[in-house]
Amino acid sequence: MTKLIPAPWWSAFLLCFWLLLQNDVSVGTSLLGLILAILIPLYTLRARDYPTTLHRPLLAVQYFLILLVDIVVSNLDIALIILMPRKRIQPALIEFPLDLTGSVPITILASTISLTPGTISAELGRDGRSLLIHALNVQDPEATVQQIKQRYERRLKEIFQC
Repeated sequence: MTKLIPAPWWSAFLLCFWLLLQNDVSVGTSLLGLILAILIPLYTLRARDYPTTLHRPLLAVQYFLILLVDIVVSNLDIALIILMPRKRIQPALIEFPLDLTGSVPITILASTISLTPGTISAELGRDGRSLLIHALNVQDPEATVQQIKQRYERRLKEIFQC
């Protein structure tokens, strides 16, 4: 049974969430929800190969809120660039040296960078110790590295203690 439903609580949550979203408990809706509740945990099974512990969960909430604010501010910056085409942009590729260790914290940092409009994590270095970041508008690459280190990486190191 655990091969078919590897995470029964996760499957039950997904089914309940699906039914709440649909606002319907018909046979078809329930059957589709059950299929999704079985397939999604099977599909994401490999992600459980990377167990991790949040050592500072309240700091994780703070991190999430800071990220939301940064996403809004970055969206406004990108909108200004689009609306004011005369404004010169300075795109840059930046090699960001990682102080983080562990697959999950590095993945979260790379995702954070990519979620913020105007920047994207392009590549993880072969040695796993650097990220290649493309930024749309960079005045000072070193200042950008320091900002990411202070705003995101430092907090992730505290959250995951790595």
